[in-house]
Amino acid sequence: MSQPTAATPSPGQLLPTLGLFTTTMLVVGGVIGSGIFRKPGVMAGQLGSTELLLAVWVLAGVITLFGALTNAEISSFISETGGQYVFFERMYGPFVAYLFGWAVFAVIQTGSIAALAYVFAEYCTKLQPLPELSSAAAEWSFHVPFIGDIAPMKEFGVKCLAAFVIVVLTTVNYLGVRFGGAVQNIFTVAKLAGMAALFLAAFLVTGAGGSVANLSTCVPALQKHGFELAVAIAAALQGAFWAYDGWVKTTFCAGEVRDPQRNVPRATVLGMFIVTGIYLGLNLAYCWVLPAELMAQSKLVAADVAERVMSGGGKWIAVVVMISTFGANNATILASARVYFTMARRNLFPAMLGRVHPRFHTPAASLVVQGLWSIALVFTGTFDTLTDTLIFVSWIFYGLGAYGVFVLRRKEPDAPRPYKVPGYPWVPGIFVAFSAVFLVLTIVNDVNTYRAALAAGKPGLLNFALGTALVLIGVPIYFFYRRRAERSK
Repeated sequence: MSQPTAATPSPGQLLPTLGLFTTTMLVVGGVIGSGIFRKPGVMAGQLGSTELLLAVWVLAGVITLFGALTNAEISSFISETGGQYVFFERMYGPFVAYLFGWAVFAVIQTGSIAALAYVFAEYCTKLQPLPELSSAAAEWSFHVPFIGDIAPMKEFGVKCLAAFVIVVLTTVNYLGVRFGGAVQNIFTVAKLAGMAALFLAAFLVTGAGGSVANLSTCVPALQKHGFELAVAIAAALQGAFWAYDGWVKTTFCAGEVRDPQRNVPRATVLGMFIVTGIYLGLNLAYCWVLPAELMAQSKLVAADVAERVMSGGGKWIAVVVMISTFGANNATILASARVYFTMARRNLFPAMLGRVHPRFHTPAASLVVQGLWSIALVFTGTFDTLTDTLIFVSWIFYGLGAYGVFVLRRKEPDAPRPYKVPGYPWVPGIFVAFSAVFLVLTIVNDVNTYRAALAAGKPGLLNFALGTALVLIGVPIYFFYRRRAERSK
């Protein structure tokens, strides 16, 4: 019997088919999704100033770049499929690695998939209204102790379309990583073209009402000082970090990247420089056209700016946002399923999730289970609930991952490192310290927001509590699989 070769891979093998361009497009396309089109209005309402808004976007970009530079060192010498999960295993051992992998499944990546699909459907309403349930049915909710109220039927039409998008993209990636990568390239290039057009139109169309004076406007009633300002900045950073989130996705599928030791860190750093430049440009365009007061009232800020720039611009930008979120969701679905695949092959998840489809060479079962749970999350809450929850959990592990550079340099000082983080130890140290402060301020903001909602008679969710609960559910599952593995020895 002939042995499988690179040209005829074995049925249980993932294929290294992604080059530098596609891997960079996974970073850019996976990061640029919905946040830059939707979050600036919410952030302006939290900060009350266009100057502060722009400063927060710069701060978030710098901090995220520090994280990407730090992560690139690790990915340059650990290049297995599973990415961050494998990193945590080398840094802290199997338990912390498992908690990360479980968090990716429970809320981080599945929550991203749900949120991106949600915004796709939300912007679709600009083109075609979606059917909704009666007011009584939409308001039905149930209470989860210590977490809050969940209203699954609210915005039912939007949620159903979001679920359909998840099914379509899961099917695309089920059929092959090369097919998924091709879809990624097409949609990333298309959305970058649309964003460039919006940026140019904001500054070049004279009737848009743009003015340099708008770049320094404020809303006195919304401005805060002292500790309240620090909390408001942390709240706004949640929105910005959601827009920047996704910079670790390429490490999840490193085993399917050609020359991963070189291409994964290069794609991560190059992609984040591109993303940061795009975000700062678009925020300048938003602030140029809309003063702080109008921006703070805007739910879909990109659509409102586009309407001012051209007749029917809201519908045009809705198409751009739908392209953007579709492409970002494709990247998220493609990359994330590889984490559960890796965990299953380490006997920490059901064995079926570690199987490769014999024809398509994809982690088919992982993709299907990921899709089903993402659809369930769509019905747990709104876009802001999903994003704030997953960002809190993500930054716990981002901070731990950056600290892991210090751990690995101590544990494995002689390991070959094709790339080393510049500015060591300051760059990773600043990132770790910032992560800790950000998490504390996020908890304070969540509690304050929850209390305000209760006082107004509109109980909501404690986002950090929901995220923490979803992660902790994984603890007994870990010990179940560990005991089962010990008994089988």
